[in-house]
Amino acid sequence: MAYNEALAARVRDELSGYAPFEERKMFGGLALMVNTHMACGILGDDLMVRVGKLGHQAAIADGAREMDFTGRPMRGLVMVDAPLLTDEAVLARWVQRAAEFALSDPPKSAKR
Repeated sequence: MAYNEALAARVRDELSGYAPFEERKMFGGLALMVNTHMACGILGDDLMVRVGKLGHQAAIADGAREMDFTGRPMRGLVMVDAPLLTDEAVLARWVQRAAEFALSDPPKSAKR
């Protein structure tokens, strides 16, 4: 599955205001890593946001949907549908939420 390059550019712009990040191709899309943790990603035209298990229900209440990439809901990861992301303020809030969650855990140890 290809990912929306224009959305990726917008997410990069938003994320650069919070923390250094790396990009990795994952899940047939693009994952953005902050503090060695996946913060968010783009799958098709939608934004995947890592919110953690404790933030999952609040994210659903805020308009996201469960991520069920494998056919089963993945607690702690949500999807924000493309139509919601046309509003820059909405995109900024979801990217901030993702970055803050990724920064809340210490960095992973380097693999040997």
